[in-house]
Amino acid sequence: MTVDSVRVEDSDDSRAPEMPSAAPRRRRRSEALLLAFAVLISCFGYVYTGLSLEGEVPEGVAGFAVSMAALALVPHLAVRRYAPYADPLILPLATLLSGFGLVLLYRLDPAYRAAYESDPTSPGQLMWSVIGVAVCLGVLLVLRDHRRLQRCIYVLMAVALVLLMAPAFFPGDTYGAKRWILLGPLSLQPGEFVKTMIAVFFAGYLVTHRDALALTGRRVFGVRLPPGRQLGPILAVWALSLLVLVFERDLGTSLIFFGLFVVMLYVATERLSWVLVGLSMAVVGAGVVGSTEPHVKGRIVAWQHPFAVFLPKDRQPAGTGSDQLAQALFGFGSGGVTGTGLGRGHPELIGFAGRSDFILTTVGEELGLAGTMAVLLLYGLLVQRGLSVALRSHDRFGKLLAVGLAAALALQVFVVAGGVMGLIPLTGKALPFLAKGGSSLVANWLMVALLIRISDGAGRDREAAGAA
Repeated sequence: MTVDSVRVEDSDDSRAPEMPSAAPRRRRRSEALLLAFAVLISCFGYVYTGLSLEGEVPEGVAGFAVSMAALALVPHLAVRRYAPYADPLILPLATLLSGFGLVLLYRLDPAYRAAYESDPTSPGQLMWSVIGVAVCLGVLLVLRDHRRLQRCIYVLMAVALVLLMAPAFFPGDTYGAKRWILLGPLSLQPGEFVKTMIAVFFAGYLVTHRDALALTGRRVFGVRLPPGRQLGPILAVWALSLLVLVFERDLGTSLIFFGLFVVMLYVATERLSWVLVGLSMAVVGAGVVGSTEPHVKGRIVAWQHPFAVFLPKDRQPAGTGSDQLAQALFGFGSGGVTGTGLGRGHPELIGFAGRSDFILTTVGEELGLAGTMAVLLLYGLLVQRGLSVALRSHDRFGKLLAVGLAAALALQVFVVAGGVMGLIPLTGKALPFLAKGGSSLVANWLMVALLIRISDGAGRDREAAGAA
């Protein structure tokens, strides 16, 4: 992908939405049809789950249908009014993933109530879905031009760094990692918002320094290395990633944070040397921390020996203690191609994480390989739409920001799915849109709002260029 040099001009945020032409109206009609399909799929899943669990249509189906219809209709009307040129697939994909997440949590509630006497989580997740959609609407109403974010990139980066390091200063941890800020009964996972703020900062920084990063540097063994002055930011990001690993024991956030920077650097400069330097630093840092930090080391041991927990104590490798990965692999294996059917599996065997990163195991067990591939394809489509927005955008900042948001989503899905499938060590991050968690859901809807706004700007610019 080439980031062309295009002059960025400020636009008037107070301008009234103009009457869209025929092409945007067709986009909004397509979006409405896709949203209706997403609502129907979600409602069908809810009814099917109720029939499987209780043998009858669940009592709350009407309320669920109305809630899903509202979650689809309200943002659609806002997009039709304030972002008529936006991509027609982004909102339906996010709505379908959110609706499917509600169905999965509704299915998991009885299993966890019977096994652990835990409270239901699907009503709370619905509330957070409403809050996430409200945040999306707020961004569309307030931010009429994404390029205005370029003016405050250093402020956003300062806030992001404070939020990133804040959990290390709060007492206690959750499941071995310090990624939450606990305020009484409330909890906040700031890392979910940090990835969006960092994407905004990187986009603004790379737009300003692209030429220096791409055209200067020395050749060492045939590889052009970045100049020392421009190497500073990647060293700082590397150091911060290691600090997150050491003090917060948060492998997932560290991987996403560093990977996002390397991806955006490569897209901005098209220099393979940045990727080589980034991968080398990631390997060195991960090796040092993984061999010294007990929590990270334990995750690596559990990844290397997932079934060792079933051996006699004297034969288990040091650090073995959880059977979650083994139970997840058993679940994927028992699901086969088509699965056992929603409500017919045993997700409670995984324990507390079955509602978070291991929620993908429920998909694999009860919907099989077909259902797992369908979910991954939905994520892939959302990432593809983000990259498509970047290709259509006429300004460099919009291009890089869209790439950054799409890359952040792709990286998070990879580290979560790869962890529960045994491809990489477990990270503990929440699966976007599907897993329980208010911070993750709101942050993902914030990302959707920014992609919608960038795609709307790209559509306006293309139509203006065509008219000229």
